Amino acid sequence: MLEALPHINASLNALAAILLVVGYVLIKRRRERAHKWTMLACFCVSVVFLVCYLGYHGLLRWTTGEHGKPFPNPNLVLRWTYFTILVSHIVLAATVPFLAVATIYYGLRDNRRRHRSLAKWTFPIWLYVSITGVVVYLMLYQLFGS
Repeated sequence: MLEALPHINASLNALAAILLVVGYVLIKRRRERAHKWTMLACFCVSVVFLVCYLGYHGLLRWTTGEHGKPFPNPNLVLRWTYFTILVSHIVLAATVPFLAVATIYYGLRDNRRRHRSLAKWTFPIWLYVSITGVVVYLMLYQLFGS
């Protein structure tokens, strides 16, 4: 089970990114109801991701004593690239739950001015976090992993 969680987490991040883009396209086409349900689905996928991510790191710590998987490639350029992506991902990921909840709240309350104003920040940050989550996974488990 523990070995499967990183793959599940990456899949959930990829699905969140797809739903974000679909939601964006839907609202640009003025399909508000479809946008609403797509974004709520995206939020649910992100919540499932967060539970799986925390579960993975809790299980990893409990079963192995490790905090995470170390980056396996000794190449300095690759390491700096990986850690730059990882740090930006972590810092911005910490903001997504707050931004997403607030944006969804204003959208459900039909406060369009606040919803749009916040969504201009939430969408690109959430999309970046979802995409870089997949990139971190690829670098750690597929491209340079053992």
